[in-house]
Amino acid sequence: MRKRVCFVCLAFLVAISLTLSACCKPAETPTATPVEEPTKAPVEEPPEEKVMIRMSTWAGVDESAELQEVIDEVNVQVDHFEIVHEPAPDDYYTKIQTALAGGTAADLFWLSQEWIAGMAADGALLDITDYLQGDSAAIHPAADLADYFPSIISTAAYEGRYYGLPWIAQPVVMFYNKALFDAAGMDYPTLDWTWDDFEAAAEKLTQDTDGDGSNDQWGFTMNGWPPPQMFVWQAGGEVVSADLTESPIDTPEAIAGFDFYAGMIYDDVHCPPEAVIQEQGSGEMFKAGKIATFMGGAADDLDRVEGLDVGVVAVPAGPAGRPTFAWTASTVVAAQTEHPDVAYEALVMLTEGIHHWKIVSPRKSMANAESITAAEPRKAATAADIAEAVPYMRAFNVLPRHQEWDSIFWGDFMDPLFHGEGTAAELAPEIRPDLEALLP
Repeated sequence: MRKRVCFVCLAFLVAISLTLSACCKPAETPTATPVEEPTKAPVEEPPEEKVMIRMSTWAGVDESAELQEVIDEVNVQVDHFEIVHEPAPDDYYTKIQTALAGGTAADLFWLSQEWIAGMAADGALLDITDYLQGDSAAIHPAADLADYFPSIISTAAYEGRYYGLPWIAQPVVMFYNKALFDAAGMDYPTLDWTWDDFEAAAEKLTQDTDGDGSNDQWGFTMNGWPPPQMFVWQAGGEVVSADLTESPIDTPEAIAGFDFYAGMIYDDVHCPPEAVIQEQGSGEMFKAGKIATFMGGAADDLDRVEGLDVGVVAVPAGPAGRPTFAWTASTVVAAQTEHPDVAYEALVMLTEGIHHWKIVSPRKSMANAESITAAEPRKAATAADIAEAVPYMRAFNVLPRHQEWDSIFWGDFMDPLFHGEGTAAELAPEIRPDLEALLP
C-alpha cells in the first residue's frame, strides 16, 4: 500500500517555519510581502474494504477442506474481495430455497444440472451472459464458452442465456474387477463390447461361489443407477427432446432401452436381487468383491480400493452407440447479490481453480489424461481409460419443472416397470401425457 502524506501536518510545519523566520528578522526590516501558502494536494481516499462473497455448497468435511485450498488460492490473488465458504451438506436444497425466499442467500452457490433451469425461470439466478461475452479468455480461461462441451454448458443455460458455469462433467464409466474375470477365464471388457457382450458376461459372472444354492457373486448391479435414460440414448431414443417440447418415452427406440434395463434389474441372473442391494449397497458390494462390473462416475474411488485390481473402460455400446450420462454441476450467482460485478469475477476465478481440482473438467482443452492425472494423481493408472469415455458423455435435457417431471417418471413409470407391474410398452403411452404436461 502506498504511504500517504499528511498535508495538514505539512501546512502546520510551514506555518511554524514562517513564524520563526519573521521573529528573527531585525526590527527595522520592512514588512515582508505575504507568502502564499502552498496549495494542498487532494487527500487520497482510503481504500474500500474487501467485499465478502459468500458461497454455499453441499461439500462435506473432506471435500470442504479441499475446496478451501482452491478458495484460498483465489483469495490471495485479489485485494478487493474475499470468498467465504459456508458448507451445508445436510438438506442442502431446502436451505438454499429457504435462503432465497428470505433474501439471505449466499452470493454464489452450487446447483446440480436438474435445478438450474427452474431457478433461472423463477428469477432466482443472475444472468451472466453479458459478463461472459464481455470477458477475455486470455484473462479468465473459464469464461471461454467455446471450450466447454456443448451438452455440459447447456445445463447452465435457460432460453439461450447463461446462469452459471459448470465445474465438473463426470461421465459414467464401467469399473471391473480383474480377479473375477480371471477366475472365470474371461477377457476383460473393451471398447468393442456391445449390449450382447455385456449381458452374456454378466450372466457368466453371476455365480454361487460357496455352493450353498444361492448366488453370492453377480456380474452387474442396477437399482435405478446407472440412469435408465442412458440406455434409452444408446438405443437411439430420448426421454425429453432437445427442444423440451416432447417426452417421447413410448417410441420403439425408447422402449428398447427400457426393456434392456428392466430385463436385467434384480433378476438374480445378471444382477443381485433388490433386497440384497438394500441390505449391502451396490458400491459396497463391488468393493467387497461381490460385483464384477459397476457403472459409476469417473471420479469415484472404485479404482483405488485396497486389495482390488480394478480396470476402467467406457460403457458398452447399444444399437445406436455408447452415449453415457455425465453428472454435472455449476456454480451460480444469486440474483439478489449486492455485488454482481464482484460476484461474477469471483465465480469465473473460482471455476478456473475447480477445473484443476475436480475431474473430469467440463472443458475440452482439459478433458484429457494429462489434466485428469494432474488434478487427481490417484487416477494416473486409469486416466487414459477415463479420457476415452469423454467423447461419449452427455447430460440430461433439463426443463424448469424437472423435479416434478422426475417424480412422475420414477414413481409412475420406472418403479412399476422394475417391479413387474407392467411392461415398458404398456406403461409408457399412459405416462407420456403426464410428463408432457410439465414441459415448457
